[in-house]
Parts: sequence; C-alpha cells; structure tokens
Amino acid sequence: MEKNALFKLSYGLYVLGVNDGYKPTGCIINTAVQLTSNPYRIAITVNKANYTHDVLMTSKEMVLSVLDTACPFDIFKRFGFQSGKDINKFEGFDMYDTVDGLPYLNKYANAYMKGHVIETLDQLTHTMFIIELDDAIILNNNDSMTYDYYFKNVKPKPEKKKGWVCKICGWVYEGEELPDDLICPICHHPASDFEPLK
Repeated sequence: MEKNALFKLSYGLYVLGVNDGYKPTGCIINTAVQLTSNPYRIAITVNKANYTHDVLMTSKEMVLSVLDTACPFDIFKRFGFQSGKDINKFEGFDMYDTVDGLPYLNKYANAYMKGHVIETLDQLTHTMFIIELDDAIILNNNDSMTYDYYFKNVKPKPEKKKGWVCKICGWVYEGEELPDDLICPICHHPASDFEPLK
C-alpha cells in the first residue's frame, strides 16, 4: 500500500481548544468533517497521546479554530510540537479569546465552532469524537489552511543533512539508518511514517 496516497485527501488544519478546569489548552488536529445539518454535527479525531484528547474525554466541551492561510509556523510549533501536560500553551499568548472558558484563536483563524461530545468511537491510535455544535462564528474571509498549503508554503524545508524526516510533523532523526522501533517524539507516529531526507 502507498501510504502517501492518503496525503491526496483534502485535510484542513485546526486548533482544538479545551479547558482542563484550571487552564485552557489545545492541540493541532487535521481531521474535522461535517456529518449532519439538522442538528449540526461534526466529527473530529484526536491522537490519544495528546493531553487535549484526555481533557476532551473528561470535559466533553470543545471549540475548534479553523486555521487560515495567514497562519505562521509559530502557531503550529506552539500547539503541535509540545504537550499541554508539560506547559501552558496559552501562557503569554495574546491571540485568543474564550467562549464559556474554552479558547479559540482570534487571529489566524477564519471561524470557530463550539460544541459538546455526544459520542466517542475508539480508532486505535485516535478517538473519533462526534460533536453537536452549540455555536459557529465566522471571524474573517481568508481561505482555510489545508495540509497541502501548509507543506508547500508554511512548514520550513528541512536542512540538507543525512537523516529521516517524519512525514506528519517534520521532526528530523539524524543518522544513516532509521531504527525500526523509532517513535516520533513530537507527534508519536512510528518509523513507517518517516522518509529519507532529500
């Protein structure tokens, strides 16, 4: 199977915001689709290794910021390359507001959707959350960020060196040989999701 064929699917990029009862937190996700329009429901999937996943499982409340094409790489580093278990991702960050205590980006997002979990489906490495929307607001008319746009225009190109790059998040393992049991320390994907640096 050619796993890269899955990259031909049209993915958006989002910041999923939750609140653990003490502070807002969130992470980057790339799977969100509308399911129904009466009532308005969406499905999102979240990697089980993410702190945001555990908070959403408990709190059942979320807000999804739809990233736009003006979004810089620093937003992806803040919400995708570090864990809310270790740091407060919103500390010192002034580009967000809250709705009912849930954080959404007020810059670099063209819309947000607030909702509550009505069902969960275990998908091995991820959980699919079925969300019924309570509100949805348009913030600007910029185009939405897609995975394709991110890889072509936002994500820095890796430096020329010997090693392997994670196709999911871009983390680089330096070395001639890739260990079979390597797990990406950033996005927790296995060695099969790495390719040689070009």
